[in-house]
Amino acid sequence: MSLNVELLEQSFAQIKPHSEEFVASFYENLFTAYPEAKALFAKTNMAEQRKHLLAALVLVVQNLRKPEVLVEILQTLGAKHLKYGTLPEHYPLVGQALLTTFGQYLQQDWTPEIKQAWTDALEAITALMLQGAAEVSS
Repeated sequence: MSLNVELLEQSFAQIKPHSEEFVASFYENLFTAYPEAKALFAKTNMAEQRKHLLAALVLVVQNLRKPEVLVEILQTLGAKHLKYGTLPEHYPLVGQALLTTFGQYLQQDWTPEIKQAWTDALEAITALMLQGAAEVSS
């Protein structure tokens, strides 16, 4: 997993002071762009869900320099999401909504390099989570 850790850490540090608004905006972006995704959260306490997303993002960024820890965390998370009915086709929706939200919050700092760093990170996250889900379902 070859990621631009410095750019990921620096850009996330810019988001952190606005983290609660960021995750709320993420779900607004997700549901606006993909209204069908709303059904996945029909029985979800969204205040708790926003906390879970923020905690997961923090955990990922904190462990970018510890790939062995990150692999385990993300595979476990993928297995857990299988129980929620998350399918492989849902991951790109979430990734796109996250990229949109990062762009909104980073504004002029949302450079092509930072966008690529997050695109690469989200692809790696997706792959590891799907790997964890596949291990449970096989």
